[in-house]
Amino acid sequence: MSSQTGPHENVSDENLPSAQEKAHGAVAVKDDPFADPGLPPHEHRIQDIDEGAARRSERVVAFLFTLSMLATVAFIASFVAFPIDKIIYVWPLGHISALNLALGLTLGVALFCIGAGAVHWARTLMSDEEMIDERHAVAAEPEVREKVLADFKQGAKESALGRRKLIRNTMFGAVALVPLSGVVLLRDLGPLPEDKLRHTAWKKGKLLVNENTNEPLRPEDIAVGSLTFARPEGLEHHDEDFQNEIAKAALMLVRLEPKDIKDKRELDWSHEGIVAYSKICTHVGCPVSLYEQQTHHVLCPCHQSTFDLSDGARVLFGPAGHPLPQLNISVNKDGYLEAQGDFAEPVGPAFWERG
Repeated sequence: MSSQTGPHENVSDENLPSAQEKAHGAVAVKDDPFADPGLPPHEHRIQDIDEGAARRSERVVAFLFTLSMLATVAFIASFVAFPIDKIIYVWPLGHISALNLALGLTLGVALFCIGAGAVHWARTLMSDEEMIDERHAVAAEPEVREKVLADFKQGAKESALGRRKLIRNTMFGAVALVPLSGVVLLRDLGPLPEDKLRHTAWKKGKLLVNENTNEPLRPEDIAVGSLTFARPEGLEHHDEDFQNEIAKAALMLVRLEPKDIKDKRELDWSHEGIVAYSKICTHVGCPVSLYEQQTHHVLCPCHQSTFDLSDGARVLFGPAGHPLPQLNISVNKDGYLEAQGDFAEPVGPAFWERG
């Protein structure tokens, strides 16, 4: 049997590892140059023996979590404080978007402080004592599960999460606020339309300006049977938002004989037979521009929707869903045509009536 003892047959008791060495993981034979040195003796941290130091570490962690919360609030406030088109110079980055810089800095600080707070918490306040645990089968036995649960409870106790309420509460606050950054990012999908699509640049007292001459219109400038295009006073071609505004405020004026106007409201909202209607087709928003003088019909060139300007601009033919909105007009004390308010209905395709 001695021939089967293998390489350990000459190992004496004095070469066997002691209990202390086993406890520190030193299981190799003495005088073996490749011996496992095991774990070094555990050294207590200052926080383990000095409650004052532990409280200072607690305040540091709480400060980091609080700073994360403030950075998250600053991230959200940046959306309001900085316009999307504001460019600033930052050395050495050069000219960059103020909004992007603010969002990047505040979100970076918020995430970094959560991570730094968690690391500092783990390194200074949670238990750092090394433990040796034997490997076990993948399928855990009931005893093992009980041990895991006990270890978890012990870890929770050692983390002092229940006792260190300041850390716990500030951590919860920081982690709860950070996801709000993602919610605010939904703004980048586009600004909310609110009720802007229901309103245009027209309002009470706005003069009607001739689109071709850029001069305010008088009743005598519009002849019977003519078609004139107008825009609101103050809306200029060089304005940054001109295209967006004119797409809703474009106006066409036609002078009819008052006796030819069939719709009562149309007659009440006209001046000496001059009627003002939106130039934007209610089908897909094309500009209505073809006028039949004899029938008082206007035609959209895109899909041939036809409107009767003598009868409330009702739809006679084509895919348009509803009549063209009419603008109530009158004459001011200086003899110029002016609006009495905005369009009574949403301008453009019928889709916006469901908005």
